[in-house]
Amino acid sequence: MSKITIDPVTRLEGHGKIEIFLDDEEEVKGAYLQVPELRGFEKFCEGRRAEDMPTITSRICGVCREAHYLASTKTLDSAFGVTPTETATKLRELVYNAYIFSDHLLHLYFLAGPDYLVGWNAPKAERNILGVIKKVGKDVGKRVIETRAKVTKIIEILGGKPIHPAFGIPGGVTKGLDEEEFEQVKVIADSCVEFAEFTYKLFKTSVFKEVDQEGKLETYYMGLVDDKDRVSFYDGEVRVVDPEGKEFCRFGFDYLDYVKEHVEPWTYVKFPYLKPVGWKGFKDGKDSGIYKVGPIARLNVAKGMKTKLANEAYKEFFEEHERPAHFTGAYIQARAIELLQAAERIKELSEDKTLLNKDLRNPDLKTPSRGVGITEAARGTLFHDYTFDEQGLVRKVNLIVPTTQNSSPISMTVRDSAKRYIKKGVVNDGILNRIERDFRTYDPCFACASHFIPGEEPLELILRREDGTIFKRIKRGGA
Repeated sequence: MSKITIDPVTRLEGHGKIEIFLDDEEEVKGAYLQVPELRGFEKFCEGRRAEDMPTITSRICGVCREAHYLASTKTLDSAFGVTPTETATKLRELVYNAYIFSDHLLHLYFLAGPDYLVGWNAPKAERNILGVIKKVGKDVGKRVIETRAKVTKIIEILGGKPIHPAFGIPGGVTKGLDEEEFEQVKVIADSCVEFAEFTYKLFKTSVFKEVDQEGKLETYYMGLVDDKDRVSFYDGEVRVVDPEGKEFCRFGFDYLDYVKEHVEPWTYVKFPYLKPVGWKGFKDGKDSGIYKVGPIARLNVAKGMKTKLANEAYKEFFEEHERPAHFTGAYIQARAIELLQAAERIKELSEDKTLLNKDLRNPDLKTPSRGVGITEAARGTLFHDYTFDEQGLVRKVNLIVPTTQNSSPISMTVRDSAKRYIKKGVVNDGILNRIERDFRTYDPCFACASHFIPGEEPLELILRREDGTIFKRIKRGGA
């Protein structure tokens, strides 16, 4: 048996490698996505003060910082038994949509974009943002950078800084908008809508018709919806549909009644599945509890989008494709549709004068106990769950992040893509990148995904003296 290794996998957040094993006939026997990094946030958050949690957890990821920050803030709302004011909720949602917009632009142009706009078989030196700029023109490249900078300004205005905002507190926010800032946001919002429309049309004409519809995985789907079952990023109820598109369940605080995590010995990433269905291994179908999250999952569980242009694109998408859409390439189309909604929602909020109100916080806090906060990160449904003692110190943390929830579908996609593209041991750079492309379309974030799994990692810490000799070995579960 021989082995092909893709290490590192590129254009993602975090670190990962793909191991492909060939049998004696040089056909793919199996393929595994491995995540070698471990980030123990769930453990070192224990003992921290409640108010520190948004600041700490936003450091889990340099890309999804706003998602973790506001999911954590919502968890504190839940733990302290307080409902934020209407103004505070709208300001949080404004920041959240700015994050979704910025993150989707990053994926569409920098991460997955080169595979689709430039081509998976293009020379390696061109499969990057420079190749994209060469393809679409310098003016478009300049607009991508300028638009991301502008929308990040919204986060800076409210959060105090463009990276790792600091404005969420239990029951509200610490800062509102003044008249000058309100007008500034309106100007930014206009440019966001304009560029979102341009991006959607660019990908519709250049990419959508070429998207590979192979790689079907008929799984369950999960995502937040509002009270009208429309795609919702910041708030709502979790809805799950089965592989036929029928509603399977809805939940919120009681998510642990529906979601459970499986562990494999060859990776630090866990494999969530639907508890009522059960873990049946790495296979799809109605009898398997594996589900997907993220843009295409959100479209599959929803009955529409919140905003006009996005909803028109949503209807057009499902007129052209089966529902639910099961093919992997649908993710990039769904992101472009969501980009429209994020931009339009920023525009709607920028015209809402109630954002100037001064009722920024509901101070009616109770003694904290357990709190659960759920949002839709750019990559999918995000769960934060904290348990506090009577002093407001963290005693237990559970984080289930989007890439963790997509870890089973990603592993299955890598396996199926390797079997589809590698024949008789024939492999080249383009074929390996095509496998990466299918993996990359999920927009994985391993910085978020790899967390503490008690007693399961074959982890060994080696302490060496200055001369290099071993002083002590520490293994999980004992010295």
